[in-house]
Amino acid sequence: MDLGTFSPVLLIASLMVAATPILLASIGELVAERAGVLNLGVEGMMITGAVCGFILAVEIGNPWVGFLGAALGGALLSLLFALLTQILLSNQVATGLALTLFGLGLSALLGQGYIGVRAPSLPRVDLGPLSDLPYVGRIVFGQDLMVYISLALVAAVWAVLKYTRAGLILRAVGENHAAAHALGYNVVAVRTAAIAFGGACAGLGGGYLSLVRVPQWTEGMTAGAGWIALAIVVFASWRPWRLLLGAYLFGGITGLQLNIQAGGLSLLNILPAILISVGIVTLLVQLFRHLRGGPVARRTMITGQLLVAAGIVLAGLNRLFPDMRIDQAFWLSASPYLVTILVLVVMSAGRAPGSLGKTFHAST
Repeated sequence: MDLGTFSPVLLIASLMVAATPILLASIGELVAERAGVLNLGVEGMMITGAVCGFILAVEIGNPWVGFLGAALGGALLSLLFALLTQILLSNQVATGLALTLFGLGLSALLGQGYIGVRAPSLPRVDLGPLSDLPYVGRIVFGQDLMVYISLALVAAVWAVLKYTRAGLILRAVGENHAAAHALGYNVVAVRTAAIAFGGACAGLGGGYLSLVRVPQWTEGMTAGAGWIALAIVVFASWRPWRLLLGAYLFGGITGLQLNIQAGGLSLLNILPAILISVGIVTLLVQLFRHLRGGPVARRTMITGQLLVAAGIVLAGLNRLFPDMRIDQAFWLSASPYLVTILVLVVMSAGRAPGSLGKTFHAST
């Protein structure tokens, strides 16, 4: 096990890159869900944005035009969802699943002639003195512009939802669409705008995958990223800053698995320490809440105890059976998804918007 090749700096860099497509897609879905719309078609919108952005970038030779095409592709597909759910009043869950299947099929058809083609590169940003900081300067403050745009987008969504009249109207529609309609607000228009914004953000996330992270077109390249974005919205309790934490957690685990592979580390050797550490932190957070007089989540306490116990048992098995082997590639590929599911269990989700997933009709 070689710890010398493990690089925290490279981990931070890979974290930011891996988190950006998830963050872009999830912030758009957060806005849609705060308006009361449950769009399960994020995966389809992401893959459509990925292929549309890649095709335009390759044909025109400009990655920024590709990002514009990615946003438009995702938005157009989301408007189809809006037509079916807001005008024709179809079921949101079934329509979202159909949208994902449609997006996957459409992207495979459009991208047939672009397999193996490389996208034009997106230049990195030079933030002057910040880029000259030791260790992390060129890595953290020398990323491409889309990384910083995603962070700015989170801040903008938070500010709009909390401080503006438009944000208040959107939250009112999401909480009680009948009351918002009675006050004179156009529920369908508000929700359609939120859906289009969510589609554009999902398209940007897909475009980042095909233009920056890979950068090439591969059929099915989103690989479940849209579903992770949906889960992170729930983990974040529909709050933008917690969503940022969830996206960077997923990106960090993704980067960690690459560092493990590069360093030749054994996942079985470090997994007990990870489980025990997460369990202890979970218990300490609940203890701190108790000391401050706050409520203690019984489910979270049990989860923390189970994590510590699982870590101890696995550490014992490692000592008893030092030659035990589990397919490393399987665990490394599954670890980001497993950790995200674990976080969903540990964290107590907040209350969902009152009208989430409910069909609105003007006569009701």
